[in-house]
Amino acid sequence: MNKDQADGNWKQFKGKVKEKWGKLTDDDITVIEGKREQLVGKIQERYGYQKEAAEKEVKAWEEHSKYRW
Repeated sequence: MNKDQADGNWKQFKGKVKEKWGKLTDDDITVIEGKREQLVGKIQERYGYQKEAAEKEVKAWEEHSKYRW
């Protein structure tokens, strides 16, 4: 997958990310911009999760939504 495809996929999934993790702000979503580690970090920050818990949630979301980074 090239960068343009990844960017396009991210645009499609932004709404789904906001749906799943409603505490994330539009600014958070802008910072994340398709970067998995940024998503995990923002989930930790907003929800007070340990890194392992945030990783587990992101992994489950990836599997459910079939999102590919």
